[in-house]
Amino acid sequence: MQFLNILVAYDGSEVSKKALEKAVGLAKSNPSAKLEVVHVANMPNLVVGEALISTPAGMSGEYYELAEQIKDDAKQRLVSLSQPAEVYLLNGNPGRAILEHAERTGRDLIVIGSRGLSGVREWVLGSVSHYVVQHAQIPVLVIK
Repeated sequence: MQFLNILVAYDGSEVSKKALEKAVGLAKSNPSAKLEVVHVANMPNLVVGEALISTPAGMSGEYYELAEQIKDDAKQRLVSLSQPAEVYLLNGNPGRAILEHAERTGRDLIVIGSRGLSGVREWVLGSVSHYVVQHAQIPVLVIK
């Protein structure tokens, strides 16, 4: 099956770099393929009782700068593509943001890295890739 609208989730980790390499390879194998990369910045909040404490302004700036660096890194990794690829910086819950972007933009494949966690550790820590696999309406390729 040929995928024409590929979305890659990228967070700068080694496994997401592998996922991006795989997606670039898929895009190169089909000149009609369109590749998009998303990085989701999830500003942390602290919940104490019923109070929600947002990230302090100074820390928000640092998170945003880091997110921009990750976005720029993804752009640099796409220079070998002959067709243009877009890189987006999203905000919010990573799993939901990836799925919403994929649906909104008509993607037909999501490529995402796996942290390689399983069993209790995955349940306790949560996993973006696990969430995406469980809730996606389109194929998901998980790279280890």
